[in-house]
Amino acid sequence: MTAEQAKLAGAHALVTGGGTGIGLGIARRLAEAGAVVTLSGRRLDVLDQAADVLRGELPDGEIRTVASDVVDPDAVEAAAEVAADGNGALQVVVANAGMGTGSPFLMMEAETLRNVLDINVVGAFNTMKSGGLRMRENGGSIIAISSIAGALGGRFRAAYGASKAALDMMVRSAADELGGFGIRVNSIRPGVVESEATSMMFQHMPNVIEDYVRQMPLGFVGDPEDIGDAAVWLASPQSRWVTGQQIAVDGGHTLRRAPDLEAAVKARLGDEEFAKVVKPGSGPNG
Repeated sequence: MTAEQAKLAGAHALVTGGGTGIGLGIARRLAEAGAVVTLSGRRLDVLDQAADVLRGELPDGEIRTVASDVVDPDAVEAAAEVAADGNGALQVVVANAGMGTGSPFLMMEAETLRNVLDINVVGAFNTMKSGGLRMRENGGSIIAISSIAGALGGRFRAAYGASKAALDMMVRSAADELGGFGIRVNSIRPGVVESEATSMMFQHMPNVIEDYVRQMPLGFVGDPEDIGDAAVWLASPQSRWVTGQQIAVDGGHTLRRAPDLEAAVKARLGDEEFAKVVKPGSGPNG
């Protein structure tokens, strides 16, 4: 076993939303670092396919799967039990499952806001609480996957930005309370990452992606494993004195402004409907 593979040797980790995108990238890096990784999500077939891929890449790795909806606290508890070691303990929990949405403020329904908050905030709470309860004896690391939207906000992201800002504040409160148990709680704020969730923009909206890249001092988008690398550091003893932090992994995007999503929203609504709820020429590019 290499030094890289030994970073998390023997640690038991739960990754919600672990079957695709950022969740899978995080699971891959945790498994490479020696952790026993459990992927959870609503679609067992997707999780099993992801687990097969990881087992093919890491023949000595131990990958588990369990179907679970993060909004259901009983389901999250059941997933945590699958992920735990023989003594019922967890060392690493990654609250990654979430949903995104983009809508003009005057067109957004209250039900949309409730759904986003339910998954991105309540779902993360359920996951973090289940992990924390299993870390009280020996400590551990809880990592929530937030977003630069929680810091930058931006047009058409009122629900999503609010949910991620709320998540970051919950992380800070939990870190303050749980530090006495040796439990560290942090969040990662990814920038735009090329994955299944963003494939539509990458394939059909190059102008939107170009605007994202213009806001990044490093000048390129990330991939799921970039977020996974940060998660491994936060999960490992190398970050033993780090808690209550929001770490942007975004190519420097938060140094600048939120992306201009007008083209993406217009493409969905059409110019006429868009003009009913957004003043023409009011965007960041005039």
